Amino acid sequence: MQITTYGHCCLLIELAGKRVLTDPGTFSSGFEDLTDIDLILITHEHADHLHTEALQALIEQNPGVHVVTNGSVGKILAELEIPFAVLAHEQKEQVAGIHLKAYDGPHEEIFEEFGLVQNTGFLLEHGEFFYPGDSYIVPIESVNVLAAPVAGPWCKVANAIRYVLKVAPKTMIPVHDAGLSKAGKAVVYPHFERELMKQNITFTALKSGETVEL
Repeated sequence: MQITTYGHCCLLIELAGKRVLTDPGTFSSGFEDLTDIDLILITHEHADHLHTEALQALIEQNPGVHVVTNGSVGKILAELEIPFAVLAHEQKEQVAGIHLKAYDGPHEEIFEEFGLVQNTGFLLEHGEFFYPGDSYIVPIESVNVLAAPVAGPWCKVANAIRYVLKVAPKTMIPVHDAGLSKAGKAVVYPHFERELMKQNITFTALKSGETVEL
């Protein structure tokens, strides 16, 4: 499996001979010219995860690409006549040759009811990769690579670390980190590295545009 980050929550995952893109949102860049994408996954409707104009452009330059999301995002896409399929509530489906399982989990609280939209994480290839969106949902399957949020108005470092320890992947890739400056990452990341190392979990941070093979 190869994973390339385009900042924040936009990842290109290459596995099983397919190319999967997650959450092309407003805080991400560099993904706009990607081609040969088979599948786009959108976890929820917040702008840092869903940029509809960028999504439309991706679809135009990737004929036949499949877009999979939940019903809440689907309402937005339907109004724009963007084709999509809904997968949620632990449904399983093979899409574009990739085995998917949806995991709905509550969007973590920003403040009271603000921003509490439907959030759906996606498990790929029976646990090879899991991305929960802005939720701490724990899949029942063993996970090889977990893309987990590390920052944001709803994210506390202690809770984020405990979440990763519950999932217990072999490797964790930090996402949802656009709000962290270089200095902020230097403060936050070592806490993950220290605690995950104790459980033999590899913490793999990527710079935008960087690719790792796992």
